[in-house]
Amino acid sequence: MDIVRAFRVVSIAEAVSFLVLLLVAMPLKYMADLPAAVSLVGPIHGVLFIAYVGAAVIVRQQLGWNMTRTILALGAAVLPVAPFFVERHWTKPAPVAEPAGRA
Repeated sequence: MDIVRAFRVVSIAEAVSFLVLLLVAMPLKYMADLPAAVSLVGPIHGVLFIAYVGAAVIVRQQLGWNMTRTILALGAAVLPVAPFFVERHWTKPAPVAEPAGRA
């Protein structure tokens, strides 16, 4: 599996885990008095968050991201659905420049 594909998978998994944490585990903790939900989903999301950040840093050169796009992709990790946007729109590899003398 190449690194861009791995980043796409981690990006989706991180976003889904964040939504599950916010929309399922947190309400169960506070409304149903089931703190075990956050105790289970929280660490999973934490590992996926770290994997997303690490993969974004690794994949930035292969995708041709400048520093601004890299910082925005890293910032996307703290917004619930932003990694979906990053995965869908920013994970196409940078075009390869053709040598200047070719017709």
